Amino acid sequence: MSHAIPEGVQILGPELPASSAILSPEALAFVAGLQREFGAVRRGLLERRGEMAARIAAGETPRFLEHTRFIREGDWSVAPAPPDLNDRRTEITGPVERKMMINALNSGAKVFMADLEDALSPTWENVVQGQQNLKDAVRKTIRLTTPEGKEYTLNEQTATLVVRPRGWHLLERHVWVDGQPVSASLFDFGLYFFHNAQELLQRGSGPYFYLPKLENHLEARLWNEVFNFAQDSLGLPRGTVRATVLIETVLAAFEMEEILYALKEHAAGLNAGRWDYIFSCIKKFATQDVIFPDRAQVTMTVPFMRAYTELLVRTCHKRGAHAIGGMAAFIPSRRDPEVNERALKAVRADKERESGDGFDGTWVAHPDLVPVALEVFNQVLGEAPNQKHRLREEVRVQPEQLLDFRIPGGKVTEAGVRNNISVGLQYTAAWLGGSGAVAIFNLMEDAATAEISRSQLWQWIHKGAVLEDGRPLTPELYRQLKAEETAKLGGLPRLQEAADLLDSLVLQPQFEEFLTLPAYTHLG
Repeated sequence: MSHAIPEGVQILGPELPASSAILSPEALAFVAGLQREFGAVRRGLLERRGEMAARIAAGETPRFLEHTRFIREGDWSVAPAPPDLNDRRTEITGPVERKMMINALNSGAKVFMADLEDALSPTWENVVQGQQNLKDAVRKTIRLTTPEGKEYTLNEQTATLVVRPRGWHLLERHVWVDGQPVSASLFDFGLYFFHNAQELLQRGSGPYFYLPKLENHLEARLWNEVFNFAQDSLGLPRGTVRATVLIETVLAAFEMEEILYALKEHAAGLNAGRWDYIFSCIKKFATQDVIFPDRAQVTMTVPFMRAYTELLVRTCHKRGAHAIGGMAAFIPSRRDPEVNERALKAVRADKERESGDGFDGTWVAHPDLVPVALEVFNQVLGEAPNQKHRLREEVRVQPEQLLDFRIPGGKVTEAGVRNNISVGLQYTAAWLGGSGAVAIFNLMEDAATAEISRSQLWQWIHKGAVLEDGRPLTPELYRQLKAEETAKLGGLPRLQEAADLLDSLVLQPQFEEFLTLPAYTHLG
């Protein structure tokens, strides 16, 4: 391919079977154009993140913005949803792996979020082949024959496809533009949009996206400018793109209306990204006197999570946008009916709470959970595509409610420490081996849940957490428990590498912002 690569572009990854179709000169030129136009602004916004984190660490308390009060008090709405993105009562998520994509598209869910972010280990092969899988899915030609001869093909009726690119903080180190690695966000978005936007429109759909890990409305505004540039470049009408923003950082919760306003004609809704949101709360206040209890005790009904989700529904419906609920990560067990029954009961209760609160839809991680979520939302929605008419005007969330991290009866237990260590080890080892969505203890774990595990361990050790039995969690106790949990995992591939990485994240004095940043250097 080297003779056809546009000037200023370098491909550092090896050539793959999908390279010629996905990394065409025209597609690479399009991505390079995005990087040249927006790369510097992206870097500036990341520097702003660091400045804000330092201010919070110094004691500043986040508040609703005074200078954007006119947005919150103004009379405006987002653009109406396109027909195939108006009924979103159940959405399924998963990586852009061929078999998982076919199963998800066939699952009966209304929407499938194909994930290039937290559920994907971004090896060069996964990223490039993932784009080929997306291209085939758009054209309804995606299929798979296993070595055993089993055939996977699409049904006549499939879920609406929505793609989640990687976050603004990530780079694609295999592609450089003008001497710098390209933004992973622009790379993922650019390739998918270039190859599929026109095809999607011809098929009566459109290029739909989920936007991860935004921290403020300026980052949403950058995405809006990217959308306009991309649409103009390919001669498509502005407003063709539709984007749902994951509110999965605590700072974004203070700017929900501003984020919708920044995306306005491209906005499709907000999603309560619960696992990353919990991680964000731990991370942003990791150096302060806030100690979160065991992950299992940080439920959706604790005060700060309740305030955040109710504010999200009120904000979305006030502006005519969809409010999408969080992930049910449970994986049904075909071997343990008792575990299954307890978990399905919990999933049903979770979805009943969301639908009762006014959410228009929800997320699940496994096809077997689609019927459960659909049944719950069908009971509330009936034939209506959503419940945007429920304005929830009685909700009045104050800043201190979003920051009230007290959890009544919350405890740090040895079992919780062991669970975090084991999840951290197992997930990181799998991620290093190329798998980003991993079944652990009957839950579908992705980067977000692994981030909770390692961030809690760091916080507990460095803030002097005391276990339920009175012992402080010291580095020595952590090492002892980690050795015992490591021994239980036997010959798990890349386990020692994962253990070393977990140690560096948990024991170093400075909190590492994202697990995936140092881990990425270990990938092929």
